[in-house]
Amino acid sequence: MELNYDTRYPSIADLRRKARKKMPRFAFEYLDGGCNEDVNLNRNRADLQKIRLMPQYLVEHNGSDMNTELFGHTYDAPFGIAPIGLQGLMWPKAPEILAKAAFEHNIPFILSTVTTSSIERISEITEGRAWFQLYHPKEEKLRNDLIDRAAAAECPILVILSDVPTFGFRPRDIRNGLAMPPKMSLRNIIQIIGRPKWALKTLYHGQPNFETLKPYMPSNLDLKQLGKFMNDTFSGRLNEERIAPIRDRWKGKLVLKGVVSEEDTEKAIQMGVDGIIVSNHGGRQLDAGQSSIVPMTNLAVKYKAKIKVMVDSGLRSGPDIGRAMASGADFTFMGRSFMYGVGALGTKGGNHTISLIKTELQQVMEQIGCKKTQDFPNHLI
Repeated sequence: MELNYDTRYPSIADLRRKARKKMPRFAFEYLDGGCNEDVNLNRNRADLQKIRLMPQYLVEHNGSDMNTELFGHTYDAPFGIAPIGLQGLMWPKAPEILAKAAFEHNIPFILSTVTTSSIERISEITEGRAWFQLYHPKEEKLRNDLIDRAAAAECPILVILSDVPTFGFRPRDIRNGLAMPPKMSLRNIIQIIGRPKWALKTLYHGQPNFETLKPYMPSNLDLKQLGKFMNDTFSGRLNEERIAPIRDRWKGKLVLKGVVSEEDTEKAIQMGVDGIIVSNHGGRQLDAGQSSIVPMTNLAVKYKAKIKVMVDSGLRSGPDIGRAMASGADFTFMGRSFMYGVGALGTKGGNHTISLIKTELQQVMEQIGCKKTQDFPNHLI
């Protein structure tokens, strides 16, 4: 499709600045922040920016093709939209906006268990192409029901989240009342009043809810009860015993998100997992950990012939995608970049951001003489 983006916002940094002005502070900081002192949040960016690409100018080059095959489907670009919780809190109807844009641009959209649209609604928007990320329930019955709903919605890929055994310690969210249990303060209400467009759209569309989880939640939960429900319902710590029945039940492709070690990758391969997304949850879980690009580079060298190796966390642009692909990634995912786009431009934000990143990536490929995305490693310095 034609790549149209608003030339007033020709970078993700521009979108971030605009989104900050339009979203209540508590919602923007939930999106923008990391954990503890933001060390790993910043490390993600710094380590990516160290990667350099070698252009080849005196070779025959008749154009670059961004099409990338993954799990039997050819996508129009080697990047997708990562799962993000509470998207509708940051901007009303954000998951629907992004799912529609992803479908129109033929890139993958991953729906989080704890975001604000349902499996069925997103499947309808994407004609069954959206991936679903499972946040592991404690009860077998709930786990199986969520898996069966994803299968009935024709989701081609099930993503299991492995990197949230505990909630990250996020000082901003604690100050803003977005820890568990959440609470609404006078300060938050004042912030909402200061963002009338956000407030009016939220009023029009209704208070955001965990739509996928609605059938399992008691009605009329207050915020304290919601926190208890989440703590009682989910257990983020995975092991082989928990993954095995998921692999047996799910007949499609299975991806493990949050892997950073050789030990976990080897276990994933042994259990028949089809792909891993190397991730540190956007720097939101372990401040003392590695950036995502460093372990991804090592894991791609050792395991790429056995399992699909993908990456997220820290990527913000077309050049970042080129850096990651050159370092061995089969595919890439981004979260914040797309949410900045929706926060800045509302219903136009998804299309704008995807078009912008596609344009940036195309320029990088043409500049270095890279014909296909799988050729990026040939340009790694």
